[in-house]
Amino acid sequence: MFDGSVGALFLTYAARLVTRGYVHNSLGNLAIRVPHPDHEHGVVYTKHAGVSLEETTLEHLVITDVPTPRLLFGSRMTSVGHQLNREILRLRPDVNAVIHVHHDESIVFFAGGHELQVLSLDFPLVMGAPVHVLPSHINVELDVAPLRDFVHSTNAIVMESHGVTTFGRTVSEAYHRLNTLAAEVRRNITALSLASVTGEKVAVLEADSVEWGYRHGGSILYP
Repeated sequence: MFDGSVGALFLTYAARLVTRGYVHNSLGNLAIRVPHPDHEHGVVYTKHAGVSLEETTLEHLVITDVPTPRLLFGSRMTSVGHQLNREILRLRPDVNAVIHVHHDESIVFFAGGHELQVLSLDFPLVMGAPVHVLPSHINVELDVAPLRDFVHSTNAIVMESHGVTTFGRTVSEAYHRLNTLAAEVRRNITALSLASVTGEKVAVLEADSVEWGYRHGGSILYP
């Protein structure tokens, strides 16, 4: 069942996440769905529990079912957080990749109670939908039930004091959304810091422009 080309793709993006500084320990993961004739929802490539994406090799990859945690390839189980990946994939047939990391600036920003302001034109174009922010007492890695209420209206989930999850039709799209969200958080932090010194107001994107970007980003990015 194991496809070496998918394994190589997984390792490529694992290395890119590491290079970006998103990986600090064995927490955080990447999941890639591929179609399979014997599985209605496809199958999922991911790493097993207890190894960092920074250390992951082909030997650490496993394949799971989507509706259940059943291992289809490999012998070591995934972390409990993989149920979040699987539930996103189950509820969103259009999604084929999920990334979850503990991004430093995002944890600091949202734990401080700040609301993300859209400052850049590229943000709505790449994200395709607003970011959904969950309060710290809701952990959809442990209890995925709340997902059904909002997963169809977003492509990025923030859990306060925890981390961020982005998803897309491809692993490239999920990765670009993660980078874009991380960049917009840094821009917000910088803009707020400068405003506190200069006393000037932060100029945010007009709501109509943001909504237009969410609706039409796909046709602009992928003409």
